[in-house]
Amino acid sequence: MDKHFDVIIIGAGPGGIYSAYELMKLRPDLSIAVFEAGNPLDKRHCPIDGDKVKTCIGCPTCSIMSGFGGAGAFSDGKYNITNDFGGTLYEHIGRANATKLMEYVDEINMTHGGEGTRLYSTSGSDFKKRCIQNHLKLLDASVRHLGTDKNYVVLENLYREMKDHISFFFRTPVEHISLVDGGFRVDFEGGSATCAKCVVSVGRSGSKWMQQVSEELNIPTKSDRVDLGVRVELPAVVFEDITKELYEGKIVYRTQKFEDNVRTFCMNPRGAVVNENTNGIITVNGHSYEDPALQTENTNFALLVSKHFSEPFKNSNEYGESIARLSNMLGGGVIVQRFGDLERGRRSNEKRIEEGTVRPTLKATPGDLSLVLPKRILDGIIEMIHALDRIAPGTANDDTLLYGVEVKFYNMEVDVDENLETEYPGLYVIGDGSGVTHSLSHASASGIYVARRIAM
Repeated sequence: MDKHFDVIIIGAGPGGIYSAYELMKLRPDLSIAVFEAGNPLDKRHCPIDGDKVKTCIGCPTCSIMSGFGGAGAFSDGKYNITNDFGGTLYEHIGRANATKLMEYVDEINMTHGGEGTRLYSTSGSDFKKRCIQNHLKLLDASVRHLGTDKNYVVLENLYREMKDHISFFFRTPVEHISLVDGGFRVDFEGGSATCAKCVVSVGRSGSKWMQQVSEELNIPTKSDRVDLGVRVELPAVVFEDITKELYEGKIVYRTQKFEDNVRTFCMNPRGAVVNENTNGIITVNGHSYEDPALQTENTNFALLVSKHFSEPFKNSNEYGESIARLSNMLGGGVIVQRFGDLERGRRSNEKRIEEGTVRPTLKATPGDLSLVLPKRILDGIIEMIHALDRIAPGTANDDTLLYGVEVKFYNMEVDVDENLETEYPGLYVIGDGSGVTHSLSHASASGIYVARRIAM
């Protein structure tokens, strides 16, 4: 293939999808192509079934992390409408504009299968006062919860609307971007294509590729952060008062020992813990569902500690990967440990977990997280669990399960201007692959924003 398009979008995650959708609406005269390393939505199937296949088998392309919908396709579909977390898009385009774009994304979701889902809000919540009284901070946000099932429907409907107007190339990872007269050329196995405008939206799983492209084109970047921690699983009733009112509480605690910030992330009421494969490394995440028939008796959420590195160290993601590899080496994948065992300084075993009151939703290897996570991070997590126990009694029970490790890799932040455009006119970098956004809502909003700039 050697074809010219007006716009090429690299990556069919949230940023790429909403950018393509908005361009299709505003400029139907443009020829648009989307190149995606993974599969179409209907061919994204993880072989792990908990029965015959219990752990990751290293598929050529990970259906959880890549394909139409990106890593968010099988997430629990939480769209947080806020500038308090989820990225720094507002620093480029302004707070009011960022909020309006996130609200517009919500409108699109509601007209493509998300109607009837609830928009939660922390505004006026009594829970905020309870947090303050216990040295915790509840971040402000409106949260639209689609659920993994409804999120899938929204993506199906968006693809159905776009597929006859936009050229999609699946299982076609782009290898290089180069400058040519009048625009850019993208190279992939078996060919290349050229375009006047190029939008890069490769998500977190494309972090290493984005670094390579930035080096090849001499685009300045900076990288200094990685989030490390565990995923907590406990009976849903423990957090039921919170999740019924807020669905997800973004709670931050400043530890007494080291004054590190520990935060809750990705809370999944009556959800399931799942594996993730990032660059061949198995980590842990969580899903939840809108359909009551798919719900479990447990709630899970991450507890993460952000580590910011200073010069001369520049490889924050490699630091996170090294810790995740250690977990994989010791446990063959994800490790699970009872909180009581962790505090007693002993590894968990199958017998104690089976006798516990929390039935795990993920098949993981019983082990000892203290052999994996740095002491400072683990001490912060233990402090946070006891702090949460004061607002949700039962959090610090012996049988509470901790899965490790959970790592949130942050792409190096690519140097882009107020239009999310690099120093090369017409080359935009959006979504989590830019390092500017860290959430579904912010990534989607960045796609809308760039589409409107191109359509002008």
